[in-house]
Amino acid sequence: MAKIRTGRVGEQIKKELSLLIQSELKDPRIGFITVTGVEVTGDLSQAKVYLSVFGEQEQKDNSLKALAKANGFLRSELGKRIRFRHVPELIFKIDESIAYGSRIEKLLGDIGTDKNESE
Repeated sequence: MAKIRTGRVGEQIKKELSLLIQSELKDPRIGFITVTGVEVTGDLSQAKVYLSVFGEQEQKDNSLKALAKANGFLRSELGKRIRFRHVPELIFKIDESIAYGSRIEKLLGDIGTDKNESE
């Protein structure tokens, strides 16, 4: 039963954080960010928020710094919108799976074109 609740809470946090980052945060360091997932611990004390940031490594670092600075604001807004008794601590991490997947797709495409040229 606890897994179902943590899953629902994670999805709700993901939805609300996406809206907050897009509409409420005005920091120019924040680039094009997509919240790809949220993992909440069983006791709902921490939430790992996985982000996909469009741009170079410097843009990713700047976006993480800006989100870390806005952490208190984001937690308070989450508390108001979802009405938690205790809002989980937000830990922001870059999700490299999308970049990894496109790299693998590109490599597979290169192998396909090499095979066609050799025949």
